Amino acid sequence: MQIHQRTIGDVTIIDLHGKMTLGEGDELLRDKVNSLIQQGQKRLVLNLGEVPYIDSAGLGEIVRTYTTVSRQGGALKLLALTKRITDLLAITKLLTIFETFDTEAEAVNSFGPTGA
Repeated sequence: MQIHQRTIGDVTIIDLHGKMTLGEGDELLRDKVNSLIQQGQKRLVLNLGEVPYIDSAGLGEIVRTYTTVSRQGGALKLLALTKRITDLLAITKLLTIFETFDTEAEAVNSFGPTGA
């Protein structure tokens, strides 16, 4: 898995590319998010549009990321979920926890006026 980050205003967008599975992506995401939080970046959007598959370890890492960011007073929102990921989140009842968006503009604007 590859991770790229971009910033729009004070919102950091984390673009994920590839499968998010045990040993392939879960640790990369953890390291990236921890680094961003240490830099004071607490408004995060996880772009999952290029993630074809997430296993239980990957899903656990997304939940852990959400918890870590929330405890630091920040927010994590999900962007561009595929049908497979949407179904996975619905089955696990996690869809009720995460804010999800179809477009990047909606996700960034959801943080309020300082997010743009």
